[in-house]
Amino acid sequence: YDGKCVFCRIARREEPGTALLPCEDEDLVCFRDIKPGAPHHYLVVPVKHMGNCKTLKTEHIPLVKRMMEAGKAVLQKNNFSDLNDVRMGFHWPPFCSIAHLHLHVLAPASQLGFFSRLYYRINSYWFIT
Repeated sequence: YDGKCVFCRIARREEPGTALLPCEDEDLVCFRDIKPGAPHHYLVVPVKHMGNCKTLKTEHIPLVKRMMEAGKAVLQKNNFSDLNDVRMGFHWPPFCSIAHLHLHVLAPASQLGFFSRLYYRINSYWFIT
């Protein structure tokens, strides 16, 4: 736990302004992005503090898979069912504003605006899917 990390505080329910969405995985939390790039824009965050996506190793593959499953589940719980029209990914340092691992879940990807299409561009230098 890093008391200076806003995502750690959100995960511990210490940020009253951020509502957590139902998440079936007790090691993860999910909440809406404060600057949504799509009608549905959620962040899936491990409760335990982890560095950004650059720190991921082979042993973290199950964690990333669970994060993706949690993202799909929150979309479905919010009445979005076209899982072929979803974009998920991580911002690559130095383009991530919070140094706590977080997966962006955006849908429908077909409705991303001009800047969001750039900012969340598939496998770009700054956003990896």
